[in-house]
Amino acid sequence: MPPHGRTALYALAVLAALLPQAARADDMLRVNMDHARILKLDRPVSKVIVGNSQVADATVADPKTIVLTGRSFGTTNIVLLDADDNAIIDRRILVSIDEGNTVRVFRQTERSVLSCTPACEQHAQQNDNAAASGNP
Repeated sequence: MPPHGRTALYALAVLAALLPQAARADDMLRVNMDHARILKLDRPVSKVIVGNSQVADATVADPKTIVLTGRSFGTTNIVLLDADDNAIIDRRILVSIDEGNTVRVFRQTERSVLSCTPACEQHAQQNDNAAASGNP
């Protein structure tokens, strides 16, 4: 096989390995902290289950409309069931901050994120040693 053929095969293999990961990332519902997102459904919802209500909250506006609100940084999931307990939606939720109006402050091993709309307020603080150990 010519060298350029091997390069093309390698590029296709890398692309194929990345596609499932990209598809999973696109399947995630994204909402900003302290913001709402409307979910329109094709059939009425009977039950709403949120994995961690401290990260996100869901409110039934009407039988086919759910209001999803980001409460704090993190990920959780939402499951919506119809009257027969069939899943309408079973998706992950990512709650993050609108990066356009943030300032990050680094002090040795501590990192703070300030949201500046209009006044700067601290939204997150993390010690890099705690992050390395898996503790927030």
